[in-house]
Amino acid sequence: MKTQQSNNLTIIDAHAHLWLRQDTSWNGMPIRTTENGRSFFLTEEVQMLPPFMIDGRNTAEVFLSNMNYAQVGAACIVQEFIDGIQNDYLAEVKSKNPDRFFVFGMCDYFAPGYSEKAKALASQGFRGIAIPGHRLITDKAHVHLNEPEMMDMFHFMESEGMVLSVCLAPGGEQTAEMREVIEECPGLKVAVGHFGMVTAPGWEEQVKLALSDNVMIESGGITWLFNSEFYPFNGAVRAIREAIDMVGEDKLMWGSDYPRTITAITYKMSYDFVCKTDALTDRQKQLFLGENARGFYGFGQLPELPYVKNMSE
Repeated sequence: MKTQQSNNLTIIDAHAHLWLRQDTSWNGMPIRTTENGRSFFLTEEVQMLPPFMIDGRNTAEVFLSNMNYAQVGAACIVQEFIDGIQNDYLAEVKSKNPDRFFVFGMCDYFAPGYSEKAKALASQGFRGIAIPGHRLITDKAHVHLNEPEMMDMFHFMESEGMVLSVCLAPGGEQTAEMREVIEECPGLKVAVGHFGMVTAPGWEEQVKLALSDNVMIESGGITWLFNSEFYPFNGAVRAIREAIDMVGEDKLMWGSDYPRTITAITYKMSYDFVCKTDALTDRQKQLFLGENARGFYGFGQLPELPYVKNMSE
């Protein structure tokens, strides 16, 4: 029987989201779960989830079903302000599925005292902190990644061996700040998300942050960024190839940005375009789809997930 292991592929998702209900705001505008997988997002109603997720709950149980079907052994759950802070739920997810999920805590970085909150999250067992950096720039506020309280938090995380997941604004607006953080905290493990916002000018400079020893780049959202060309995402493959040339094949990790991306494609399609391309070697595919993430996040033994034939085959 065909299995993940017999294909010599360990598949780990380095960028996914979970929430029980969206009920929050950002930049003074609301994000609210409505119905049939939709949410009111800032100024309009959008299809936030696949329409069969009618209750708006984006749960670990549903994600695990998707992961098992797609033969994805483990996933990293990051956080985003537009989903609301999910620390309580993610602590529960981690306690129930310690071998399948690496979960990131998140703080309200607009409220002073967030560094102490991050330390409290560490004491609760969180091994990583997520910062949606692109959301730190609003009409009324701008939190800088190199401000003193941020640096205090980063030094603490470095001393504790924690991982920082950060997504940066398109282009170079926050790249210099992030470079300063990396230089100040050379032992801090950093995963830069959204593949450096690859479809925006200046994405190469974000990727080049991974020239530093403890920095990785993950591709969460890359199918969203290349949605206009759609499957098999040839532009995304070219970008992965370019990034390998810039920083090396051992510095890149696959991420899906589940569940938002699977309103357009299936979960498995968010990585199998990589499997099917001839532009990457087998070794590059192995590293990108899982082996790099396994080492970076410290995942142990993953379950064997047999291939299950589709009824339509």
